[in-house]
Amino acid sequence: MHVLITGAAGFLGSALALRLSPGSMLGGRAVDQLTLMDLAFDGQASDGVRHCAGDMGDAAWLCAALNAGPPIDVLFHLASIPGGTAEQNYLLARRVNLEATQTLLEHGQQQVASGQAAPVFVFASSIAVFGQMSAVVDDDAPTRPQMTYGTQKRIGELWVEDFSRRGWVDGRAVRIPGVLARPPARTGQLSAFLSDLIRELAAGRDFTCPTTPGATTWASSLPCVVEQLLHAASFDVAASDGHRTLTLPTLRFAMAELVHAVGRVYATPATDLVCWAPDARIESLFGRFPPLVTPRAEAAGFRPDSDLDTLVRQAVALG
Repeated sequence: MHVLITGAAGFLGSALALRLSPGSMLGGRAVDQLTLMDLAFDGQASDGVRHCAGDMGDAAWLCAALNAGPPIDVLFHLASIPGGTAEQNYLLARRVNLEATQTLLEHGQQQVASGQAAPVFVFASSIAVFGQMSAVVDDDAPTRPQMTYGTQKRIGELWVEDFSRRGWVDGRAVRIPGVLARPPARTGQLSAFLSDLIRELAAGRDFTCPTTPGATTWASSLPCVVEQLLHAASFDVAASDGHRTLTLPTLRFAMAELVHAVGRVYATPATDLVCWAPDARIESLFGRFPPLVTPRAEAAGFRPDSDLDTLVRQAVALG
């Protein structure tokens, strides 16, 4: 089985790649070859792993890289230009978030036209597609994205559904919540403060939180989301009543609850270390998340972190 991961050197992609090294199992089949795509990689590729370093927004490079490899059995499309950066650089976001996604999907079309099987296409969408939310978000909640990133992710979801309808890919679009805890690097993600909060308070350092204590959000640990992505590649779509776009189950919690959990897990005086300095924009984007109900994904076998302490423990262990 040939598996391809875009964004494979990133926070989520690198963790997924570790789980899919040649010889590992995915959906009951052994992975024979793993192709990793990103701007650059540290170190050399191991046996059975192919590094493709280049710009996903360069259509000519992307097509050449895809055509140089064997037929794809499973494609995890994680590469994207995230929220804050997408707002500041629309053309870059369009090339990566839209045009590269279209190129990848059309490669599936070409693969089918050549007599090969349609690849499983796992599209990493985002809860950013919801934008302005209703009092409760469920499987039928409307999507009203408030940022370019969310709009482009919603377009990608629709493309995945349409290409699946045509039989060119076996698509699964999963809406990923905040993933914790990201490394301390500038990625353009406005939600980075959530990872910083956990990391700093766990280490016993002061932290200024840009929300109120009662601000609520949705988030999952990195190990949890990796398991959900692996499940997305192999679950029976019939288990979700044929729905190919699913919101992943996650935890909802207030910032004060997160602070208390860090203190419990890492035995630090977290409540004394945090200073609350609300930023109206940050709170409006990441601090007003309503209750979430995800019966379709749960029926299909997707599971969140078991509790907030588990999320915090796993987040710092791998973040």
